[in-house]
Order: sequence, then structure tokens, then C-alpha cells
Amino acid sequence: MFEEFRKFSTTIAGRPFVVETGKMAQLAGGSCLVRYGETEILCTATMSEKPREGVDYFPLSVDFEEKLYSVGKIPGSFQRREGRASEKATLASRVIDRPIRPLFPKDMRNDVAVVATVMSVDPDCAPDITAMLGVSIAVSISEIPWNGPIAGVSVGLVDGEYRINPTAAEREVSRMAVTVASTSELVAMIEAGANEVSNDEMFNGIMFAHEENKKIVAFIESIKQEIGKKKIDFPSNDPDPAMYEAIKEFAIADIRLALDTDDKRVRDERLKPIYSAVHEKFDPLYPEMSFKIDECLYKVQKYVVRRWLLDDGKRVDGRGIDEIRPLAAEVDLLARAHGSGMFTRGQTQVLTVTTLGSMRDSQMLDGIDEEETKRYMHHYNFPSFSVGETRPPRGPGRREIGHGALAERALLPVIPSVEEFPYCLRLVSEVLSSNGSTSQGAVCGSTLSLMAAGVPIKAPVAGISCGLVTEGDRFITMVDIQGVEDFFGDMDFKVAGTKNGITAIQMDLKIDGLTPEIIRDALEKTLKARLYILDEVMLPVIPEPRKELSKYAPKMLTVKIPVDKISEVIGKQGKVIQKICAECNCKIDVEEDGTIFISSVDLDDANRALLMINTIANDPEIGSIYKGVVTRLMDFGAFVEIAPGKEGLVHISHLDVKRTEKVEDVVSVGDEVIVKVREIDDQGRLNLSRRDALIEVEGLVPENTVSDAPRRPAPRRDFNRDRGPRPPRR
Repeated sequence: MFEEFRKFSTTIAGRPFVVETGKMAQLAGGSCLVRYGETEILCTATMSEKPREGVDYFPLSVDFEEKLYSVGKIPGSFQRREGRASEKATLASRVIDRPIRPLFPKDMRNDVAVVATVMSVDPDCAPDITAMLGVSIAVSISEIPWNGPIAGVSVGLVDGEYRINPTAAEREVSRMAVTVASTSELVAMIEAGANEVSNDEMFNGIMFAHEENKKIVAFIESIKQEIGKKKIDFPSNDPDPAMYEAIKEFAIADIRLALDTDDKRVRDERLKPIYSAVHEKFDPLYPEMSFKIDECLYKVQKYVVRRWLLDDGKRVDGRGIDEIRPLAAEVDLLARAHGSGMFTRGQTQVLTVTTLGSMRDSQMLDGIDEEETKRYMHHYNFPSFSVGETRPPRGPGRREIGHGALAERALLPVIPSVEEFPYCLRLVSEVLSSNGSTSQGAVCGSTLSLMAAGVPIKAPVAGISCGLVTEGDRFITMVDIQGVEDFFGDMDFKVAGTKNGITAIQMDLKIDGLTPEIIRDALEKTLKARLYILDEVMLPVIPEPRKELSKYAPKMLTVKIPVDKISEVIGKQGKVIQKICAECNCKIDVEEDGTIFISSVDLDDANRALLMINTIANDPEIGSIYKGVVTRLMDFGAFVEIAPGKEGLVHISHLDVKRTEKVEDVVSVGDEVIVKVREIDDQGRLNLSRRDALIEVEGLVPENTVSDAPRRPAPRRDFNRDRGPRPPRR
């Protein structure tokens, strides 16, 4: 039945990597089932027969589909089926998209859809890496034109040694998590998170991964040579060369003048009449290709910008090649926010707001990895007004999710642990104005916001981008690229880190890949720029995290109690913990290991709750003093609750420093009183003394407490009845 079934295998990082073709999804243009360890992913690539009309870009879609059956889970949604892609699935799609997209013909307009369906997950064999390899194989053996293959691996740094595709245990202790994709010669993509590693450590790790990728590319090439389909021809959608040259000659002088400014608004206004004049002249000359005129104008602008950079070392806004645009930093822009910081670089401006919450505010995750909750969240919003447009607001797209994740990854290494700072953190970066590298503006604004909020981060983090223009063997890199240099350049190399080292990298390319020389140059330039931003702009505004939280932020206390006391703190049907929360106006979260988090806007309320919990969890000791509430009055004394569920008797003779005729003369139900534990009987019942507490705490002098009036002693049976039944005699 499966006459075309083929099986290929190799070894990657000591684990078998198996490729099966000709058995599943045979109607797709290219398909394969890849197995890496016990991770199994079906990868397919299909292309439409005809080009899509009216588009001036290559319509590629890449989807990484998480199936929860791959890890033996039933989806937690109401309908119990997978819905919208998770953020991690979106990020995996982007990681696959970035290295494969530049290798497709730039003038092709046929739709291409790439899908990686995750069917089984082995925690030691990352599904995103497996999917990247499977996609490369599926496209390579299909009829779709593509200048691949590529290969991708992750690299970790464990005990000073680089590890290819580290296992789950190794990832836990690795100082870096770097995904590197390569062609047979060049580095095509870098996505990195790191714990303040040096430039040399990062560069050597990238090169270590690149060498492994070369071997995998050779393996994929052998599969392609054996079973690959012939690549089809497609109609080129490049503008007619004669039309392009005519438009270039007509408009290039005006375009040079229009582009020569540091203000995006001025540039856009100058270009409008040029577009109108070109259409007026050339629409009648090329009536069937008028829709290509804008594309020609784009190419003329690209030509001008690249020639300025390569031939004259000149940037559009007149800056030096390594010069950063004017910078500004501010904190405390919002009165009620727990922390806020705004970072401005030229016409790029990002405001980040920090909100602190209790641990119950942590995000619940329903994905294919082992992470079930997330305590630190970073969200990034890119409204249309930030670029002067009028699109209606919609939910976050892949760009917003990707840039938020990049800023989150950059700051994660400096976020304090739960033990150091028992809060859930949500950061929201609002892009107010965009003209290049807003994601790195978000990193800088987030550092300001965190320190203003009093979060004790381990070190401040700054981020910057580096651009690239190439021509043959020539290249030039420039730091802090603005939008026009990103549009017409070949690279956006984003690097974030502290003074001690790199915490995150994301590299976007429009060419096949980078040489080691370009990577080294970009790392050095971004390091100098990061240090300048930190020392000259950010730290003068706020040199260290504030020692105190905002008065509007919840105050958090933690305590760890014996596990066998958890039920007493919670109480039957949660009544005890609910009572503590109500009385102390706080939130309480209890972990399975006995760790308890108490949060309240008022620190005094949090401390009262902590005292109650400690009283419940720790048996009272003779001589301890507590503040309690009178719950019942009897002829012979008053019952005082020192914590929910813990009650003791204050005998009438111990109610006051002076003699007491009636209990009602001293206390009433609901009164708050201080009491001292004077006795704990063999049944654990408490005998309390208000008299002794007043003497010790307030220094009152006792009077003769024995009443001269005759008083009938309380019957012992009544006392015992109110104190609780005695245990049966043995």
C-alpha cells in the first residue's frame, strides 16, 4: 500500500533522528514524519497552483500546531479541544519562519503553507527543534522552489561545556539557551536567552551549533537527492526592468532629498508628492502594470539608502555609523501604577507599566511542555497610532507576542526568585511611537519600571539593535537602526543584556545568512551601545531598585508551616482561611509544601494574618502573649479566640489587675484583648490570663483581685462542658 515509503536515520547529540516519507499526508507537496527520541512531528509543505493577485510580498504561512494528546493531556477549555495557538506555539512558528523565509524566491507570489503538527513529545528532545528540521526536509523534497535546506539545533552551556540539544535536566542548569539555524555555509537565525554570558561565550556557542548544523544539512541534502521532486518554474513578479530604470531616473533626485532627514513624519510628507508625480507620468505609459509602480518606488528608495551606507558611510538621518539617536528616560509617570518607566530613542518611545500581584495571579498554562504556571509575564502592545495609522485595535498578533516574549526573555535572568520576592509580576509595554527597534525600547523601559516599582532585580538590562547592508563580500553594520534602515537593510540583530553579559538575542535576516565576522562585529557594537545606554541615560534617572513598594502595591509576607498543619489553617470547607482573609482584608495562597503567601495593601493587615496563621500552625507556648477576640461570656470567665479555631478560657480571677465582680463589667463579646498563656492542660486546652498580659505589656500594678463578696464557685461540670468533652477513661 505504501510503495513510496522510505526511512532515513542519523544521530543528533547522541539520540536517534529518524525521517519517514511516503506514508502520511501523501497529497501534500512535501511531507515527512520526523522522530527525535520519542518526539514525533508530522511536517507538511504545500503551494498554490497560481500566484495570489494584488500582493507585493511572498505569502508564506508557518504553523506549529500543539496537540495536547502528544503529552497525554485533555485540553482545559470548555469545549475540551485545542483552540487558538498558545504563545509558545506562536513563538515556535516564528523561530521556524525566520530562517526559511529568506531562502524562498523574493519574486514568487504563490501561497506556501508549512504546518508542523506535534503528535508526541519527549521532554529531552525539544519539539520546536525537531519541527524545524522536519519542515526543512518537507520543503526540500517538495516541488516548491527554495534555496535550502537549513538545519537547526539548540545549544546550552553546562558546567563550562557546550551541549547540543540539551536534555530537560541539562536545560534547568544551563547558562544559555540558544537556537541556531544554518545553511551549509552561513548562520541563518539566532534566538537566545542567557544568564549574563559574555560575548565570547555567546559567539563560541553559536559557532559550536553552526558546525553541528552543517552535518545535519548534509544529511537532509542526501534525502533531497534521493527522493526530492523537481522544483517547478513560476512566473516572476519583479517589475519590468525598463519601467524600473525609467522611474529611477525620473524620481531618484527627489527621493534622495526626501529621505535625507531624521524625522519620519517629514520623510513621509516629502514622499507623498513624489508618489503622485510618478503615478501621473507613468500610469498612462504602463496601464497594465501600474500596480507595480509603488514597488519600483520602494526599490529606488532601497537603492538610495544602501548606496549611501555602502559607498558614503552616510545614514539617512545624518548620524555616524555607530551613533545612537537622542535618548531619554523617565519614571513614575502614572500615579496609581505600582511602577512605570518610559524610554525614548529618537522617535521610538515605549512606556512600560509594572503590576505586582499575589501568587494566585500567576498565569495558568495549558501546553505541551512541563511548565504549568508562569509568575512573570511581559505583554507588548503595538497600536496603530504609534506609526501614524488608523487601523482598529485588535488582539495581539505574532509580532506583539514575539516582541513581548523577547523582552520577557531579556529580563528573566535578573528577576528575583519567589523566595527573594514573593510576588507575581506583569509588565505591559505600550509602544507610543515607533521608528525602529521598539522591542529593545521595551527592554529599557521595563528595567526602569521594575526598579521604580521596587522589584529587587539583580542588575539593570538594556537592549539595542544592529543593522546590516551587504553587497557581495562587502558589508557594513550600523547600531540603533531606525525604521527605514530596517526596511531597506539586510538584518535586525537585537541584543539585550546587563553590564556583565548577554541575556537575550533575536536575529531577523533578509539574506541567506551571516558570516562569523559579521556576528562578531554585531556583538561588539551592541555591547558598547548597551553600556552607554545604561551609564549615560538609565542609571542617572534611577540608579537602583527602590527599597519600598508603592503604597498602592500589595504587601507580601511568606511563612512556611508544617504540612500536617495545612488542614488546620484552611479549616473545614475553607472556613478558617476565609475568616482570616475577611478579618484581615488580605489574600492568602497555600502551596502543597506548606509555603503560605499573604498579600494585602496594608502591611498591618498582612502582619495580623501572619500572626493568626503562626498561632494556628504553631502550638501556643506557656508565657506567650496574643491579641484575641472575646467570643463568649460565662459567669466564671470569658472565652477568647486567639486565632480562628484556637480558643481559651480567661477565668474571672484573671480578667483584670483589679478585682472583678462580674465578667460583663470588664469585657464584652467582640472586644479585642491581649492575653497570656498561663497553662495548657493535658488535653491541649488553653488557660489564658488578661491580668498577666496587662502587667507584662502595659506595666499595670495589680490590686487585690480576691473579691470580698461571697461568690459561688463555678461548677466543675459546667466549666468542662464549655471547654469541651473529656476523653474517655482508659
